[in-house]
Amino acid sequence: MKILVVDDDKEIAQLLEIYIRNEGYEPVSAYSGEEALTRLRTESDIGLMILDVMMPGMSGIEVVKEVRKDSQIPIIILSAKTEDMDKIQGLISGADDYVTKPFNPLEVMARVKSLLRRAEEHVTDDTPDVLDIGPLTINKDSHEVKTITGAPVQLTALEFGILYLLASHPNRVFSADEIFERVWRQESIVSAKTVMVHVSHLRDKIEEATNGEKVIQTVWGVGYKVEAH
Repeated sequence: MKILVVDDDKEIAQLLEIYIRNEGYEPVSAYSGEEALTRLRTESDIGLMILDVMMPGMSGIEVVKEVRKDSQIPIIILSAKTEDMDKIQGLISGADDYVTKPFNPLEVMARVKSLLRRAEEHVTDDTPDVLDIGPLTINKDSHEVKTITGAPVQLTALEFGILYLLASHPNRVFSADEIFERVWRQESIVSAKTVMVHVSHLRDKIEEATNGEKVIQTVWGVGYKVEAH
């Protein structure tokens, strides 16, 4: 499998290439947003993208938006700590995770492996293959979500993970920490903000597809739930 690294700083790209190769993946690098899109179109077997936000020309945020028009490839964005709104905007635009600069390459690779596991694995618990929650039908094997009219709801791997977790435990309230640890499969670090952004984006997609249906409920000060119908 190939991992696409997109950063106009070639030293950062080369550093990540070393760690990617050490984990048994094949690194592919691009040094601009435009080049990244070209790579995605022309290279086969790219399974994940690590993407810098602040680049000349086409920004990382613009790249995410363009990619999400027709692909759900996992995306990790790299963002300077001082650019908090860039991180939030990146998640809202469709990125799956973010890492702040300066970063520990080992942390980046841990997040890479976590996202790839989620994208590849099938749920093996005893919940039904298909869940019907309110106006939605959720298929755990195909990772597809459709409305009762059959219209598809395009979700990222993490968004699907959150929805499936809540839908498979109706009426149970999950805290942001619980959601982060179960869906991201990492120890909770900065989970509250990250989960909040993903839940917000997930809600927007569901409401747009269902004419305003509010499937995910917030229990203030506690967490999130899906009510049984």
